[in-house]
Amino acid sequence: MIEVIDNGGLTWYHILNPTDSDLNFLIKNFNFHPLDLDDTVSKTQRPKIDVYEDYYFIILHFPHFDNENLLIRINEVKIFWGKNYIITIGHVHWVVRELFHSAKENEIIRAGLMKDTSDHLLYKILERLLNESFTHLTKIGAEVDAINEKLFGKNAEEIIEKISVTRRNIILLDTIFKPQLRLFTRFDTGEITGFAEDMDAYWGNILDMYQKIWDLTEDYEEIVEGFSKTFDSLQTNRTNEIVKVLTLISSVLLPLTLIASMYGMNIVLPFQEHPNAFWIVAGSMISVVVGLIVYFKSKKWM
Repeated sequence: MIEVIDNGGLTWYHILNPTDSDLNFLIKNFNFHPLDLDDTVSKTQRPKIDVYEDYYFIILHFPHFDNENLLIRINEVKIFWGKNYIITIGHVHWVVRELFHSAKENEIIRAGLMKDTSDHLLYKILERLLNESFTHLTKIGAEVDAINEKLFGKNAEEIIEKISVTRRNIILLDTIFKPQLRLFTRFDTGEITGFAEDMDAYWGNILDMYQKIWDLTEDYEEIVEGFSKTFDSLQTNRTNEIVKVLTLISSVLLPLTLIASMYGMNIVLPFQEHPNAFWIVAGSMISVVVGLIVYFKSKKWM
């Protein structure tokens, strides 16, 4: 289904889940390359910007959380950008869809978005997408802070789950943002000129926003890696302490077990006929325990 907003000679086409009739409309009314049209109906394309004489074709990736608000997913944004039009098409990011419907229903919003050129409208779309990405990154930052607070807690399973989920989300953010950094740099360097003048400051702002998001992603990645190593060290240390205690207990019980086993045998043993044999054996065992404890403490093993 093709939805259209026309404002002062600037047209915004919004095509969600394009059908064959939608593609036929584009073929009849625009001179788009067939490969670009094929890309509009395919999924998981690489981020790119194709440059032609009269239009640009852009594929970008942005993050969004799943229905449980736990895991990051990738959502594609595909845009045909011409001098007097913008076409958002494909399985369009919900932010783009919401922005389009807001502009369609609200005249003030429409005037703000489509007051000048297609370059300005593209800038507003990218700005909204980057702001939404920053919101998601802020949530990741909150998860990193939560891990920091619980890192020295006793609930190891919860900490492991939080670290694993957060690391998975950051890795996915890295795969989203890293390939597109060079793409956005092309706007700022003037390699992508667009159709309007005096847009350098706007493209520079887009690059600054993207660079900030990328820097935060790298920072969070390093922090979570540090937390993971710290947590592994804590768990290893706790395991070593447990093994140490069990080893000391076994070391103390071993000679006691030996003495008890010997006096449980049906053979002639020293003191077995003595009226105080029990107390002699018990005293010997206590002496062994005390001696071992004194020895362990002298070696600072306890």
